[in-house]
Amino acid sequence: MTKAGTERAIAVFLLLLMTMGAAAGQSHNQSGPQLYNMSFDTWSKSKGAWNLYPLDAKKSERVWDSANHGLSLLGINGTMPEYEHVAVKGEGKAAAKIVSKKVVWAFVAGNLYTGQFVKIVNFAGAELEFGVPFKGRPKALCGYYDYRPSKVNFAKAPHAAMKGKSDIGRIEVILTDWTGPYNITTNYERFIDGATDPHVIGRAVIELKKATNGYVYFEVPIEYRDDRTPTYVDITATPSRYGEFFTGGSGSTLYVDEFEFKY
Repeated sequence: MTKAGTERAIAVFLLLLMTMGAAAGQSHNQSGPQLYNMSFDTWSKSKGAWNLYPLDAKKSERVWDSANHGLSLLGINGTMPEYEHVAVKGEGKAAAKIVSKKVVWAFVAGNLYTGQFVKIVNFAGAELEFGVPFKGRPKALCGYYDYRPSKVNFAKAPHAAMKGKSDIGRIEVILTDWTGPYNITTNYERFIDGATDPHVIGRAVIELKKATNGYVYFEVPIEYRDDRTPTYVDITATPSRYGEFFTGGSGSTLYVDEFEFKY
């Protein structure tokens, strides 16, 4: 090979290395943090309540919670593992089955959320902490759901007109600048309004108004309001959109599986 040919070959080789390096950097920049057990494969049971983490879970693994800690005192669970009806089959795979129920004289909406169940309050409500630490800015939340609504048979103001209509499910993610979890007591109905709360940086929501025939894949974009860096993320899923107001259909069921943030 001539000297000129050798120089051209070296130049091409260096250009190839630069291109590969740039591509690798681009791939790295497109990645970002996920939450523990977004696949809903890991479950354990303690004191009658199903949990979405191992029995010996570290604090960083206690990401997801539900109303089970209260309901289990009555011998029932509203959120439980599903091993047969899953979106992605394979050894060790599971989904989350979330069911709204009539409990004694009251209605309890099935739920799944990032945060922590704290305690029962006055035997008629619960203290909850919503949100877990998170610093990513994902473009979208994706995953699978299968929704099977019932007729609304419990309805209270301001949603009394829902009685007799089909229940509505909901999946929502909000990214916030909170300095700690958002604490609520359900008896007092001080809930997060993701559409107006000034601490919300980004939000995505899906309202489920029709029954599905098996799992449906979704990818919902997160709309950001500014360039702040999130500190907390709150993801909620429920088969009864107005369950926080004790409105919904007993038996409404939502399966969710394989959640993931897209960057």
